[in-house]
Amino acid sequence: MVKVAILGATGYTALELIKILLRNPQVQITAATTRQEGAPPIHTIHQSLAGRLDLACEDLSPTQIASRAEFVFCCLPHVASMEAVPALLAGGCRVVDLSADYRLKNAAVYEKWYGHAHTDAGRLPTTVYGLPELWAERIPPQKLIANPGCYTSASILGLAPFLKQAWIEPTGIIIDAKSGVSGAGRAPKLNTLFSECNESVAAYSAGNRHRHLPEIEQVLSDACGHSVEAIFTPHLIPMDRGIIATIYGRLKKTATDAQLIAAAREFYAGKPFIRVVDHLPATKDSAYTNFCDITVRQARGQAIIISCLDNLIKGAAGVAVQNFNLMCGFPETTGLLI
Repeated sequence: MVKVAILGATGYTALELIKILLRNPQVQITAATTRQEGAPPIHTIHQSLAGRLDLACEDLSPTQIASRAEFVFCCLPHVASMEAVPALLAGGCRVVDLSADYRLKNAAVYEKWYGHAHTDAGRLPTTVYGLPELWAERIPPQKLIANPGCYTSASILGLAPFLKQAWIEPTGIIIDAKSGVSGAGRAPKLNTLFSECNESVAAYSAGNRHRHLPEIEQVLSDACGHSVEAIFTPHLIPMDRGIIATIYGRLKKTATDAQLIAAAREFYAGKPFIRVVDHLPATKDSAYTNFCDITVRQARGQAIIISCLDNLIKGAAGVAVQNFNLMCGFPETTGLLI
């Protein structure tokens, strides 16, 4: 039995984590944290958990967490995570961090994009990026895994087969991505109020200003062994969940649709959560699942890659559990195929 703690248990991602972990008979959730006063029961925060998990959400220190759990999912905000992780590791916990605090290898790049000096910078170069479809062999022995972001997962998974197999140029890539409102988190914000985002589609952080861009470029460059450059424009779509990324890359050689789809299938052979499909996928196809659906077309010398996933599951909680399963020696699909 693996004793598990969830830090920052009040958000959407934490709820998805709990629901997945409850399907694993070898997991016991022993701690959940919040900064709310009064130690509210988890089912009063996430009412769908009534009768499923009897646990109070407490404001616990890393030392207290380490005394109750051997594995921690850190769902804290950026900056707050780096303050907790060193103490958790020192207390003997293994950690999957769902913030961006350990995704970037360079502390100066982190400070540029997140506006805060990294207080655990020495750990950045050696922290493994937790995308099992690319790094499954690196994940099992690790004490700390940097869980990918949702936009980054859709973008990287879509592009990796065609960059690694030299089908497309590594520069001039355009990523046009659209996400449901839950991607902005549970805390109320003006632009995610119903009357602001309903019946509207809006781009944001345009002009390569989104924090996920350096993550996308870093991971793809690492995977391909050479520099990758992209333009990334995210959009807010008035739906609860899901991401669709339409990605354009210049072909290096003439190819048919069938050849490109076959190349993606070969690249992801044996990867249980990648579905390379012939049709054009929609966000509803992968909603509430840990699947990423990918297809590709060619037109006028361009590869047009379409990648869809559920931002809360394959883009956050689901891949975190994939990492957990690999680290604990469970089958990668445990709790994730329903």
